[in-house]
Amino acid sequence: MAGSAVGPFYCAADHKVYLDLAFFKELHSRFGASGDLAQAYVIAHEVSHHVQTLLGITQKVAELQTRSSASDKNKLSVMLELQADCLAGMWAHHAEKNRHILEAGDIEEGLNAASAVGDDRIQKRTQGYVVPDGFTHGSSAQRVSWFTRGFEQGNFQACNTFDADRR
Repeated sequence: MAGSAVGPFYCAADHKVYLDLAFFKELHSRFGASGDLAQAYVIAHEVSHHVQTLLGITQKVAELQTRSSASDKNKLSVMLELQADCLAGMWAHHAEKNRHILEAGDIEEGLNAASAVGDDRIQKRTQGYVVPDGFTHGSSAQRVSWFTRGFEQGNFQACNTFDADRR
């Protein structure tokens, strides 16, 4: 069970994405991210968590987190979330390539949404200061970067956030 304050989320236990439609109004009014691709980005990000579960990535991260410090648990969480951002970008890449559905300004809407929900912006808005060690989803810049990477490259190999520091 989760309240509407949680916003959209993926539940690995039942393999479902839960969307509180009121969140999309909040995405516009509170986070300043509007447009159809801003909403599609949020949905694609949550569906990407399902892909991660199907591929066993979510389970591997959970296992690693059981043996990790609090700081390392957060870092693993960030890597998982940034990979979901990259996969959302990959979805946008293929949606455009195969169906030509993007309009002028759509990618900017998605990037604005990714930036708006960065841990740094949320922490600054809610507590007045930023604590990078407390990040669980990544900074605005990281989220934009990984969405862009997925959109530009359009392949799963580009979305390996777990090996990103070795490139």
